[in-house]
Amino acid sequence: MKIYCFAITYFLISLASTAFCAGTHWNQFRGPGGYGIAPNAQLPLEFSDTKNVQWRTPIHDLGWSSPVVWKDQVWVTTAREDGSELFAVCVNLETGKIEHDIKVFDVAKPQNEWSNLNTHATPTPIIEEGRIYVHFGSYGTACLDTKTGKKLWERRDLNCDHRVRAASCPILDKDLVFLTYDGVDQQFVAALEKETGETRWLTKRTYKSGQVPIKSKPNDNRKSYATPAIIEYDGKKQLISPAAEATYSYDPATGQELWFIRHGAGFGYNVTCRPIFRHGLIFTNSGISKKLFAIDPSGSGDVTDTHIRWTTRRGVSNIPAPLIVGDNLYMISDSGGMVSCYNAKSGEQIFSERLGGLQNHWISPICANGKIYFFSKDGISSVVEASSEFKILSKNESDTAFVSMPAIAGDSMLIRSDTHLYRIAKGYEVEALPKIASTKKAKKFTRGTNSGSKGKTQRSANSVFEVSAYYLGGKMNSKGVFEGIFLIEDKELPKDEWPRVKFTGDNFRDSFSSYKQFQKVSLDLAKRKVRRKK
Repeated sequence: MKIYCFAITYFLISLASTAFCAGTHWNQFRGPGGYGIAPNAQLPLEFSDTKNVQWRTPIHDLGWSSPVVWKDQVWVTTAREDGSELFAVCVNLETGKIEHDIKVFDVAKPQNEWSNLNTHATPTPIIEEGRIYVHFGSYGTACLDTKTGKKLWERRDLNCDHRVRAASCPILDKDLVFLTYDGVDQQFVAALEKETGETRWLTKRTYKSGQVPIKSKPNDNRKSYATPAIIEYDGKKQLISPAAEATYSYDPATGQELWFIRHGAGFGYNVTCRPIFRHGLIFTNSGISKKLFAIDPSGSGDVTDTHIRWTTRRGVSNIPAPLIVGDNLYMISDSGGMVSCYNAKSGEQIFSERLGGLQNHWISPICANGKIYFFSKDGISSVVEASSEFKILSKNESDTAFVSMPAIAGDSMLIRSDTHLYRIAKGYEVEALPKIASTKKAKKFTRGTNSGSKGKTQRSANSVFEVSAYYLGGKMNSKGVFEGIFLIEDKELPKDEWPRVKFTGDNFRDSFSSYKQFQKVSLDLAKRKVRRKK
């Protein structure tokens, strides 16, 4: 009997490892199965925007979608900062060179309110052999040929008012692609034929709590940004789809509603968590009200009072999703850098510890080879041991803040900042990007402004854009390395507040030797290129 039990256990572990294997393809948001786990990947413990970086590729404009990987292709989406044009970009996994840069859509009337909260290219695409499905919410969905970049089909007639733009990601199952639209005006889930883009079914959300949000944000309690998940329970598939005020289960073949749970008291809108199915339970949260649910998926109808096996609010985040490794469930708080660990089966809390410092998180953690990786909005990346004992293995601080969940390919990690896509792998290093050395009076560069802010959005020195500048001269720094200094022209600021940028490296000495002081030039700050103005 003991030999038999061991064989069954070994089989189940092997099966789980196969399901989570990132060496196959990191094809969707949170990777294979949506679990965020690569059990065998040997990622570096220490890294920055230069250290253990195999390559760094500028991605034009702005997007927060996560990379997806299929064989030697890495895809991301991006958009003009005003949302007028939407793109899909393909980068070669080995070289970092851009293979496709495809304009997918023009947008006549993009949403630009609250631009600091979201981008126009936040939903992560999903990829399979020969095809990638890119989704921009109400702006449109398209299927592209991954070899040629040709658009195979598009849909632009499925719409809702996202209020702060879309974030829900598409998922696939057999011959269907599933899309989520939880806006302030209408809320529904749609299944499209992946070959043609035609609608198989469309199901509207049914539950309404009756809660009334503040007058300045009507129907705010109806909007949500979660990505669904396909599970199989008792031999049947279910589409688990969190909305603002309830989490639903649907029959993925027909769209029939099977069951739902109410998120309960407190506003449950802005749900972003992708559900996880482990140990026979579905784990999801309620968004802003920060309540975690462990749900038995065997019920029908309203199962709020009968099928929630455990719930908690302690340590629960709004944006980052939980991570389940073995029997343990891990969470990172939105602010404060608090890591919480629970027994996933019972709900018993194992520990709650801080990473240290005033860290803020919105990226869901990943696990690779028994190590959990956390990425803060403040440029701090922490690695902890995936165990019942809280143990920090490393903490990496960088001037670059990563903005999307990474993808894992073999023993490397693909992750993006506002301006670049990075491949993190052991044994590599790249030069630092030039940084703006602002004067004391210079304005801070921020990601965006809300609709009530005055002035135009400004971009960081690492942004992929070209600026006019004046050459101030070159000198050797304290380390004996050449530095060329430029004054960046900003017509919205007085001249004594114009920021400066340094190009550091002995390779620039000859390039700048022919420049006269105060000569006007054009700078590409991302590609570290300078050319004379005509």
